[in-house]
Amino acid sequence: MLKIGVFGAGHLGNIHIQQWKEVPGIELVGFYDPSDEKAALATAQHQIPRFDSIDALINAADALDIVSITTTHYQIAKQCLLAGKHVFIEKPLAHTLEEGQELVKLVKEANVKCQIGHVERYNPAFLALEDYALQPMFIESHRLAQFNPRGTDVAVILDLMIHDIDIVLHLVKSPVRRISASGVAVMSETADIANARIEFDNGCVANLTSSRISLKKMRKTRVFQRDAYIGIDFLEKKTEIIRLKEPGAAKGLMDIPLEMANGDKKVISIQMPDVPASNAIRMELSEFAEAIKQDKPVRVSVYDGYQAMDVAHQILKKMSIHNELHNV
Repeated sequence: MLKIGVFGAGHLGNIHIQQWKEVPGIELVGFYDPSDEKAALATAQHQIPRFDSIDALINAADALDIVSITTTHYQIAKQCLLAGKHVFIEKPLAHTLEEGQELVKLVKEANVKCQIGHVERYNPAFLALEDYALQPMFIESHRLAQFNPRGTDVAVILDLMIHDIDIVLHLVKSPVRRISASGVAVMSETADIANARIEFDNGCVANLTSSRISLKKMRKTRVFQRDAYIGIDFLEKKTEIIRLKEPGAAKGLMDIPLEMANGDKKVISIQMPDVPASNAIRMELSEFAEAIKQDKPVRVSVYDGYQAMDVAHQILKKMSIHNELHNV
């Protein structure tokens, strides 16, 4: 039985605790949170022990789930890794790039499993594309949320856009050549709405927009590649693939005949892959546990988490430069 301990009993921490209780083959030994108020609520709700120190929980568990505030990720993860424990770290990996670099190094030295909580990798709308060959040349993402004071201690890039940064880096698999960005603080002290353009060495361009002051929610990504358009709705859990094909090719859900300007006959084929309902958080935690038990690679590695964090900080830097130029 794999023993799991959870750091953090806030909003997301409580969700993780609840989901761990549904994962077979694990024993949830307890949690640690320095807040007496949060701890009392978690103990009453989940009926699991509260540990009185970080070290006590580390010693009692085989693997630790770090869902505490971002500024604590590095120190807690470092203590876990030095003790030779497996770790799941909620995104972003760490508070600073230097901390992220150190954690990448410590994971390699400890030779343990480390997974980063980029949960959109487990969104069923995204998983529905696993068997499709994606070679994007242009990506457009919109992630809009209604205003909520929770999370406004960091810019919208680290709060929301980092989800799409991770998805884009996973899809493109090419070095970043150039980044430009702009953003505005409207309701908080950090940027609440931002846009970033990421250019890759292979020619792909990604245009990302994130806002936490929208009247409606939206989490959509559109992928354009040679002869195909792929739409992913992360919020509504829907995926569509529109392809330009030769007549007689395998039929899609809907096929529309098309005559090109040069007289060639083509078919616009519309496909809607099956998107089975699933719980993304439970799936990522369950896969992490299975990676430990079966000694398999994790889906979102510590290096993946660092790459997303690195690009996010480059966007923050470019955004700062852009704002300084326009405030002169």
